Amino acid sequence: MTATNTDVARSYFRAVQNGDLETVGKLLDEHVIWHQPGANRFSGVRRGRDDVFRMLGGMMEVNQGSFSIERVHALMGNGQLVAATIRFAGRRDEASMAMDGVDLLRMENGKIVEAWLFSGDQAAEDAFWGK
Repeated sequence: MTATNTDVARSYFRAVQNGDLETVGKLLDEHVIWHQPGANRFSGVRRGRDDVFRMLGGMMEVNQGSFSIERVHALMGNGQLVAATIRFAGRRDEASMAMDGVDLLRMENGKIVEAWLFSGDQAAEDAFWGK
């Protein structure tokens, strides 16, 4: 099961990197629970695929579509869980951010049912997104 879950995670990150929102939507469970870290306008728990897409759309609007996962360093599976070490970046106006992070994905039946995101420098990410 771990290899399959890791494959799903790999497909998810590839879709995010390619801007393939159709595939991202297919890989997120309709009732996904998404834990967005920090103390910024996007922080908090999102419930459901539509709520997650609203949050991501807001993020892309703020950073003028510049946010990206630059690299997936490693994918590590343990049963239903897949941890990914990543490098992400974004720009908006005169501000920019680039840092490492960890995404922890819980899988069921080939879909992401819960996600926890961690940022290498949460204060810098909060400052980037703003209140």
